[in-house]
Amino acid sequence: MAKKPNTVKLTGGDRAFFICVTVFLVFIGLVIAIPMLATITQSVTPNGYRGSVFDKFLLVPWKWDASAYGALLGNNGFILAFWNSLKIMLFGVVTSLSLTIPMSYCMSVHDLPGRKLLNYFVLIPYLFNIGVIPTYLVITSLGLTNHLASIFVPGAIGTYNCLIMRGFFEGIPESLKESARIDGAAEWYVLLSIILPLSKPIIMTIGLYYAVGYWNDFMHPLLYINESALQPMPILLRNILLGSAMGENLDANAFGDASVQAIKAASVFLSAIPMMLAYPFIQKYFTKGTMLGSVKG
Repeated sequence: MAKKPNTVKLTGGDRAFFICVTVFLVFIGLVIAIPMLATITQSVTPNGYRGSVFDKFLLVPWKWDASAYGALLGNNGFILAFWNSLKIMLFGVVTSLSLTIPMSYCMSVHDLPGRKLLNYFVLIPYLFNIGVIPTYLVITSLGLTNHLASIFVPGAIGTYNCLIMRGFFEGIPESLKESARIDGAAEWYVLLSIILPLSKPIIMTIGLYYAVGYWNDFMHPLLYINESALQPMPILLRNILLGSAMGENLDANAFGDASVQAIKAASVFLSAIPMMLAYPFIQKYFTKGTMLGSVKG
């Protein structure tokens, strides 16, 4: 007869701890879910709907009105802003990863001449921010104003992301790198053929960090983008949420019968969809990449 595996008995303190953690997580889940549900319900509330706050919060599906989504998706200004944000995110992630990966790899090579100086060079801007005005002067002198590159070029290499990726690269066994070097492989070949195939978790994790940052970036477009045709979603959302004339991109009568509150809620929900769709595919790499990348620093 097979023996039952030994199990650790939980003490009263352990049970109390797990109960507290469960209650806390449920509370955090409600804090996230309730505003999201309220936003979704508000976005499908018919114009002129009269009812209590509770009725609006739990609006039954057969009373939903999707005119706000139809108005937004049929508006050229909203589609253009969405497309601008998508381009910023895609080009920004590619640019940032293309620069962060080689920089982090150089910082992880222990026998690289000037390695300590390179680490200080990356760390100092993280500790001491030069401010908005010098950055603005540099961007304008480079002629990047009213160009989408002005949004993702200044912060193409995030120091925090670079340090996490460096820690991940340092965790890869040195014997794998040395075996390739003994065979005469150049450092770029070691990086492309050995390091990158083993670094999918950290690349996906850092890529998600960059994607969320570029998608939600508000300050850089506000400073460097003056043309309405280049404004991304955060700027358009600000115009909508302020209840203005919906910005220069939008016509005053472009939303038909949809209420202003429904337009606001629908725009917020639509702007969150790309990140909601991307996260489930990256989640399996997220924890692994972050934990392995933070082992060494």
